[in-house]
Amino acid sequence: MNRTCVMTTSLTPFHTFHLPVNARKIISVSTKEALRDEWLLATQAGELVLILGQGSNMLFLDDFDGTVLLNRLLGIALSENDDFYFLHVGGGENWHQLVEWSLDQGIGGLENLALIPGCAGSAPIQNIGAYGVEFESLCDFVEVMDLRSGEVFQLSREACQFGYRESVFKHQYRDHFAIIRIGLKLPKAWKPVLNYGSLAQFDPENVTPRQIFTEVCAVRSAKLPNPNEFGNAGSFFKNPIVPLADFQRILAAYPNVPHYPQADGSVKLPAGWLIDQCQLKGFQIGGAGVHTQQALVLINKGDATGQDVLALATHVRRQVREKFGVDIHPEVRFMGKVGEVDSEQVTR
Repeated sequence: MNRTCVMTTSLTPFHTFHLPVNARKIISVSTKEALRDEWLLATQAGELVLILGQGSNMLFLDDFDGTVLLNRLLGIALSENDDFYFLHVGGGENWHQLVEWSLDQGIGGLENLALIPGCAGSAPIQNIGAYGVEFESLCDFVEVMDLRSGEVFQLSREACQFGYRESVFKHQYRDHFAIIRIGLKLPKAWKPVLNYGSLAQFDPENVTPRQIFTEVCAVRSAKLPNPNEFGNAGSFFKNPIVPLADFQRILAAYPNVPHYPQADGSVKLPAGWLIDQCQLKGFQIGGAGVHTQQALVLINKGDATGQDVLALATHVRRQVREKFGVDIHPEVRFMGKVGEVDSEQVTR
């Protein structure tokens, strides 16, 4: 069996909030066979199992009373035809390093998604997105293993049922399934996406993927704290999408509200702006605080607990709801002692 049992029960190094939590056992797996074998061993022994990538979208509320399997399935394979590049990527590959690797090969298309933390196998779960690009637009397939039977199968982009920070992997394929590989399909006829923020400064006729990558990295680095300095999970809340009538009510009171009209007539609002208007930058509960540079990010100031972050997230949601009549929803997954916790319910 290809396994590496990590000689610690501490989960602190394995999630980006770096909270002081533990698991019963932590095992790193580097093949799909080892992943299934370890999952079967644990579940047949009646243990809880959590498959973890890089823990960049996870809030542990307590010690996890089970086995954590670290997805370390690596490998990038490149092929092409006349029109497209095809990347087949192991689920444990670091996402940002994948973006850098593609640019080094002269392949554009991933540059807007630079510096998004996490691994490739987590990207389709959240349908990660930034600066006008979502994973959905790049996806060719997602390869999944049914851990009970060992069956490996591929889901097409359509079968993944992608939405805004949404996919079938949060529902039908949430339990006893693991993403072991993703397929990306990138057009050779590259077209820049310059709709958001400072990217609009570039000339679409002359800009290069590397220039977009550099700008995205600069902006994200300026706004988002390094998890090794202040533990965090990146954007803690989703940007809310509100009906047009609600937007018009907010616009009347706040004429400068940033907004992004949607195809169905609704309007997306930046959650960070809403939180900022509540004067919450720097606000702290226990060891958890709202980041002073980007209100969308909740941080571990050094001695936070999962309960501190939970209390802070609850306070932030309530303040935004009271001021704007808008509900913002956590993007981060909440993990309790015996499994995932409904983040909507515990932060109301």
